[in-house]
Amino acid sequence: MSIIADDSALAAHLAEIAGKLLLQVRDSGLLSLKTLGKAGDQTANQFLIHAITEQRPDDGLLSEESKDTDARLSKSRVWIIDPVDGTREYGEGRTDWAVHVALAIDGTPVIGAVALPGLGVVLRSDQPTEIPPAPEKLRMVVSRTRPAAEALTVANALGAECIPMGSAGAKAMAVVRGEADIYLHNGGQYEWDSCAPAAVAAAFGLHVSRIDGSPMVYNQVDTYIPDLLICRKEHAQSVLDALKAASAN
Repeated sequence: MSIIADDSALAAHLAEIAGKLLLQVRDSGLLSLKTLGKAGDQTANQFLIHAITEQRPDDGLLSEESKDTDARLSKSRVWIIDPVDGTREYGEGRTDWAVHVALAIDGTPVIGAVALPGLGVVLRSDQPTEIPPAPEKLRMVVSRTRPAAEALTVANALGAECIPMGSAGAKAMAVVRGEADIYLHNGGQYEWDSCAPAAVAAAFGLHVSRIDGSPMVYNQVDTYIPDLLICRKEHAQSVLDALKAASAN
């Protein structure tokens, strides 16, 4: 067994390999749409769990697809993973799904890798690149099935174009890649949905916070962390102000 000493390299390698495994499962053609998502989740999760346990045996671990325990709460370093972020999109053969691998240290999302296997891309916190300037008309990514009311309200206030998209990771990385300018979400997310995207987005110089402007804090007893704002720093105050105005009405 080879040991990958660098945490960032490990996160990126794990996300990339898990993504390739998921593509192999989907491309096998042996599973129905009904069972494909579950098979993909289990395959990627088993690989990630075993690999992290072997590579970092002293660290804590939280996965969407594994039973949580309180063992991680006493750890300073905790790996937070989502083996398939966007199971529906994965099963439908779309590209807007992701694999999340993150390392939170003392609750802060320090290291992250988000693989977009359908696009052959891995975004990683240790390799930030410059994000191109925003267009005059801002672009906001929203859920393609359940757009948050707050996001639609803010988009209207800012005159932003709404772009429907699948998983949380895909939406966050659209901002990181300069394909969108704002990702605002409220309701229905957990730590594994946002930890890796938050780490990557912050490393790329983006604003990352809760929708009240407070920081994202991970490895909590309650893993529910329902809201998230990722955007260019120059737009953060306008978005937060629009949210406050909406909540006051």
